[in-house]
Amino acid sequence: MRRADLADFITAHAVEAIARASAPTEPFRHLRLANVFPLEVYEAMRAAMPDAAAYRPMSGRAREARRADGSPTRTKLHLLPEVVRRMPREQREIWSAVGRAMCSATVRDAFIERLAPGLETRFGQGYRSVDFYPIPILTRDVRDYSIGIHPDTRHKAMTIQLYLPRDESISHVGTRFHRRLQGKQYETVCQVPFMPNSGYAFAVGTDTYHSLDRLGPEVTTRDSILLTYFVDDTVWYKISNRTKRFGNLLAGEARRVLPRR
Repeated sequence: MRRADLADFITAHAVEAIARASAPTEPFRHLRLANVFPLEVYEAMRAAMPDAAAYRPMSGRAREARRADGSPTRTKLHLLPEVVRRMPREQREIWSAVGRAMCSATVRDAFIERLAPGLETRFGQGYRSVDFYPIPILTRDVRDYSIGIHPDTRHKAMTIQLYLPRDESISHVGTRFHRRLQGKQYETVCQVPFMPNSGYAFAVGTDTYHSLDRLGPEVTTRDSILLTYFVDDTVWYKISNRTKRFGNLLAGEARRVLPRR
């Protein structure tokens, strides 16, 4: 199958998965995704997982996720053309198609349709005219990684995490969703199990509190795709989103050519 055809195949399947996803409303409206990728594609993705050396430490809130020796517990690899082109051919074929599908307008529109209530609450009735900038990232979490309860930055409009485990053995390390009680008190309402070819999605709001407990020694890697749609409806946001993307490219190129310490 040609790369473009493969991307279209993945896109069509993902759109169907988004359409049939359940939409619980507690503690906030979100989608529970299942069978996101065609089975043969998912198996190819698992077989083509990049080596640890291909990833870079995560920035933002996760930059504090380091062990005492300074090693990161969350790393990333952007699934964008300028990054994927550096992959070995056997990896590039599948991840190029996946990245293209995740950045497609068709997938974006499918998420907008299903997450409309949350988007309308935040952006008003004109939410469909708001521009969103997709960034798909392969993330790899390892032992000792955790992230506290937070709602996500308002720079983000939609947060999607697609789980990529080999099997069901670490289903207990899924993301937890919370309800704020008062002050800094929260209650855990549910957890999205870390199951193969599944995930969740939500429109970022003031109440979208989620977290991840510290990963234990039973976790070799917790692999997933973080697909984030950033707000892109002002000149400042457009410049910021593209500057960050260019900065990531430069950082990746520098890491590739400079000697490792």
